[in-house]
Amino acid sequence: MANHITRHIPNALTCLNLFSGCVASVMAFEARYDMALLFIAISALFDFLDGLAARVLHAYSDIGKDLDSLSDDVSFGVAPSLIVFSLFKEMHYPAYMASVVAWLPYLAFLIAVFSALRLAKFNNDTRQTSSFIGLPVPANALFWGSLVAGFHPFLINAMFHPLYLLILVCLFSWLLVSEIPMFSLKFKNLSWKDNKVSFCFLILSACLLVLLQVRGFAASIICYILISLGTCRKK
Repeated sequence: MANHITRHIPNALTCLNLFSGCVASVMAFEARYDMALLFIAISALFDFLDGLAARVLHAYSDIGKDLDSLSDDVSFGVAPSLIVFSLFKEMHYPAYMASVVAWLPYLAFLIAVFSALRLAKFNNDTRQTSSFIGLPVPANALFWGSLVAGFHPFLINAMFHPLYLLILVCLFSWLLVSEIPMFSLKFKNLSWKDNKVSFCFLILSACLLVLLQVRGFAASIICYILISLGTCRKK
């Protein structure tokens, strides 16, 4: 009985990830950006816990792998897409852009499309067992949730052109499927020597979250990308 129960624990946690992602999507559609970010963060926590539970309990399955990817695309693909979609709807558009105002917000769903591509690539790429190739989808989702929740007044100001946001969407969509190596926060041990980059990043992120609060997530993801680029060049 115990084995029968424990083997379902990782999938149950994955379903909680999906549930939280659905709530985040509703919050995003209603332009309640702080709540959307909160539920994306909760989804990220469940995403971490389901992998941890699978490793500890040795409860791996093909269904769990597929369920994890489907859940992640909702929580970390559709939810941030809806955040950006809602933001596009609020932005100030110059008069000469009147002809594209109606359809431009839909380009936000490039995030969901490229997140799905990223997840499919991850599932079939044997190079990504201990590190990542391209930006992980939870990091991308946290960036967008934090950016919009933390900088909302600036982003809907007339000084911030909608094309700037579109460029950011395209840039981060590319980062998702890029061939840029990025470090993982999966610890095989607690040795400083073996995990120096990860420990430094976690300390820096904690400081940014204390100093910048909601905006700290976006700042941390930028640091994550820059540190990954720096360590990649050294190698």
